[in-house]
Amino acid sequence: MIFDKVISDKTVSSLLEVNAIKLQPNKPFTWASGWKSPIYCDNRIILSYKEVRDFIASTMAEQVKKLYGNPDAIAGVATGAIGIGMLVADRLGLPFIYVRPEAKSHGRQNQIEGSIESGKSVVVIEDLISTGKSSLNAVNALKKAEVDVLGMIAIFSYGFDIAVENFKNANIKLNTLSNYKNLLALAKETNYISSQEHEVLKLWNSNPSEWGK
Repeated sequence: MIFDKVISDKTVSSLLEVNAIKLQPNKPFTWASGWKSPIYCDNRIILSYKEVRDFIASTMAEQVKKLYGNPDAIAGVATGAIGIGMLVADRLGLPFIYVRPEAKSHGRQNQIEGSIESGKSVVVIEDLISTGKSSLNAVNALKKAEVDVLGMIAIFSYGFDIAVENFKNANIKLNTLSNYKNLLALAKETNYISSQEHEVLKLWNSNPSEWGK
């Protein structure tokens, strides 16, 4: 779920403004998974824009406090959410850790980087939710280390049904600043996209794995 329309609209407006989100229904991108997509989202770009990163980090910090009170630490999902996660932790005056996709094959062979004791609570910060698989992989690593995962806050979600199901099955609460549905509504309302492009983008979201084949 998203927090509210004001936050959602400002989030997607900011992401579009700095080209963190690109919409190209007539010239689709190819994701690493092989899916064809009329949208590409790289929220790491916001770190290069002070006003945008300040808004995102401050809003996420406020929502951590509102939803979860005082967790013991903030955890970022590598690599996309390391930067924004650190900014959120800094605003809250909390320790920060981050979680790799898998343990390193050398050195201390860590998957969780930073210091946190078992039994401590964390809120996980993520930049983007697609299927939720990599995000929940990080959650599983934290649980394996006996860390109490209170929930997750992400900048943006594509709103796929599979992600909703994955988070439900994992019993992890997910909140996002904005999502694909709200992005399309604002983009159409502000004439950022045409009505025809709007329909193409809606169709992709309903069946992304088969779109464009």
